[in-house]
Amino acid sequence: MEKQFGLEYRKFVVAGVALLIVVVYIIRLFTLQLMSDDYKKNADSNAFLKKIDFPSRGIITDRNGELLVYNQPSYDIMVIENEARGHFDTLELCQTLNISRQEFDTRIASMRDKRKNPGYSPYTQQMFMTQLSDQDFSFFQEKAFRFPGFYVQRRSVRRYEYPYAAHVLGDVAEVSPADVEADEYYQPGDYIGKLGVERFYEKQLRGEKGVQMLLRDAHGRIQGSYQNGAFDRKPVPGKNLTLAIDKDLQALAEQLLEGKIGAVVAIEPKTGEVLCMASSPCYDPRMMVGRQRSKSHRELSLDPWKPLLNRSIMGQYPPGSTFKTTQGLTFLSEGIIDERTPYPCHRGFVYKGLRVGCHGHGSPLPLVPAISTSCNGFFCWGLYYMLGNTTKYGTVQNAINTWRDYMVSMGFGYPLGVDLPGEKRGLIPNAQFYDNRYKAGWSGLTVISIAIGQGEVNATPLQIANLGATIANRGYFITPHVVKKIEGEPLDTLYTNHRKTKAPQWAYDLVVRGMRSAALGGTCKALAHYDFQPCGKTGTAQNKGHDHSVFMGFAPMDDPQIAVSVYVENGGWGATYGVPIGGLIMEKHIKGELSEASLRRAAEIQHRRISYGEADR
Repeated sequence: MEKQFGLEYRKFVVAGVALLIVVVYIIRLFTLQLMSDDYKKNADSNAFLKKIDFPSRGIITDRNGELLVYNQPSYDIMVIENEARGHFDTLELCQTLNISRQEFDTRIASMRDKRKNPGYSPYTQQMFMTQLSDQDFSFFQEKAFRFPGFYVQRRSVRRYEYPYAAHVLGDVAEVSPADVEADEYYQPGDYIGKLGVERFYEKQLRGEKGVQMLLRDAHGRIQGSYQNGAFDRKPVPGKNLTLAIDKDLQALAEQLLEGKIGAVVAIEPKTGEVLCMASSPCYDPRMMVGRQRSKSHRELSLDPWKPLLNRSIMGQYPPGSTFKTTQGLTFLSEGIIDERTPYPCHRGFVYKGLRVGCHGHGSPLPLVPAISTSCNGFFCWGLYYMLGNTTKYGTVQNAINTWRDYMVSMGFGYPLGVDLPGEKRGLIPNAQFYDNRYKAGWSGLTVISIAIGQGEVNATPLQIANLGATIANRGYFITPHVVKKIEGEPLDTLYTNHRKTKAPQWAYDLVVRGMRSAALGGTCKALAHYDFQPCGKTGTAQNKGHDHSVFMGFAPMDDPQIAVSVYVENGGWGATYGVPIGGLIMEKHIKGELSEASLRRAAEIQHRRISYGEADR
């Protein structure tokens, strides 16, 4: 009985194993025939050659139609390994392409590496070498018949007309494995925008690829188009972009920043269009073209002065006294002061053993002359009374959060949303920030320096320029943007809608009066000779070394056409660099050209250098 039971048991085991094998084979057949297209791809690869036709990338012009970026023909070498294997002289190919045998082997190995090239197949075209010069292309074409499996693919590469606006324009380079994985549009060897406008508007600029279906015989030889091109698809060119940037204004801003670290940003207040965005040190965008790009990028990335950093949107600095305008607006709106409220200034804010210094001027004084003279005492007292007003706010935490809400509404503390990658947010502290920092408690005196744009407050030059545009508009701004028009496509509504602040128009009118007074006889009196009614506010941002020179202003007062911010690291007083640079930028935009006296002043500033030490990098 036991033997019969064991035999019966083994019969079930054998039957089960046999059934399992049959099921596995059925599943595998189902997967191969219905779920997987691997074999179909291989069959298609043997019968067809899909030749990609790359679209021309959209061109880029400035606001006046000046051509900034265009395309030039370029040639790539493609290889189908299955056709090439063993059918050509490797050494002769290397000599023809002016590469070493080691470089040839490296390129082949990289092409076969599926981590870098997940679409690799020996039956399909793979990128072997990019961007041949016209001379190298001609030389290869003469001998192409000796190298079966190697094909020339024509495409275009970018050319940058001027040595300006590198941070705004960006550049184009080969896709990374991450790019290929993120978007099925790309294949290894394709190009993609890496920085600036080229990156932000990549989908508009790149266009759509075309394809030619070519029929091959059993030996892999091209026989012509498949079904007379019935399945071909023509490439769709990329869309052209018109920038808001004025090329000549951009050139002037970059020239004025030569030998200095800093940024200049100018905005058209009524539209939010960025008229110029200069960051220094910079580089020539023509360095980042073709096969020299990798070497140039490596050199720039290793430069200790960080020329790849767009300080206009990535530099996070104390705004200094330009920030006093936001304080005046907040104090007025919250009823802490009115037009006539005077505060004393005994060469600064002095209270309970705390002193925040100030330069000499009349005292006491109300808001308009406080802005004109850039009085530290006035704005420190205003913040002290606001944060200490327990009747209105209950606690200092509620007061500081109310203050924070005003700052955020004016465009600080978060990225504005400019159409460039990499914008930083700056810093506007709130109650939680200070509660975490000062466990034993804090008060208005603890944080008093934020009233004058110091302490924990940080902002980008773009945010400071946007403040100027907001004051010029008397209480609203449009998100700054560097692209004015996209061919055949409307701008995102983010770049057309008004963003109102928490302060009323009447409060802005008072601040404008203060800024106009500053230009006529206050800290910005170097602007007094201009006839287009500029308004300004200086800033001298404290630093471990020499102070930073800061300026924020707009013009004309009653019909604003331009708002400007200037930030020069270690430049000293705001009047030293900020005011004269800001004045020249406003004059150039409003007048169309600089006067002879201004040309001399611009040349003098351009050739003036600031000495920076290791700690300033």
